[in-house]
Amino acid sequence: MKRYKLRIPAPAGRLETVIDDPENNRQGLLLVAHPHPLHGGSLDNKVVTTLAKAANEAGWVSVRPNFRGVGMSDGAFDAGMGETDDLLAVARFVEASYPGLPWALAGFSFGAFVQHRLRQELPAKRLILVAPAVTMYEFDAVPADTVVIFGEADELIPPPAIRLWAEKQQLTTKAIPDAGHFFHGKLKELKQAFLEACPC
Repeated sequence: MKRYKLRIPAPAGRLETVIDDPENNRQGLLLVAHPHPLHGGSLDNKVVTTLAKAANEAGWVSVRPNFRGVGMSDGAFDAGMGETDDLLAVARFVEASYPGLPWALAGFSFGAFVQHRLRQELPAKRLILVAPAVTMYEFDAVPADTVVIFGEADELIPPPAIRLWAEKQQLTTKAIPDAGHFFHGKLKELKQAFLEACPC
């Protein structure tokens, strides 16, 4: 496994990004978006790192940017709009080094909102939304093969709201029993649900 720590050019300036590359027999590229920047979200979030490691074990290159204004990333919070543009710039930069590899997109909470917007501009084999903040942001329709993962004990985003949003679009859902919003003590179950959802 090789790790690259970069500051990638984006509309906000440069975004701090960690790329973990399994190097051998690469299967694809996973772009992971972290939770809310103004509430402690970063590329080091344990849900984000769990998803990235799971993808790496399956032969996928994981890409974890810090949103604008987080860590060493330039810029300031833009409620998901500018963040979407930034992630597209990161994806275009990264894919130049990995031509032909397919994308999968995963986002956690606020990151799920950003990724569902990015999916409208970036073709991907799969969109995976973890604890999507559907009661905090206006989500558009997503592709039919989108997978929604959430905890049945989520204390921030009501599980019935997530389930209803997904059911209206006939999306596949994976509910993790007794898991809260941040999946404390449930990362193993989260990893398993992600691997079942990911094309990796």
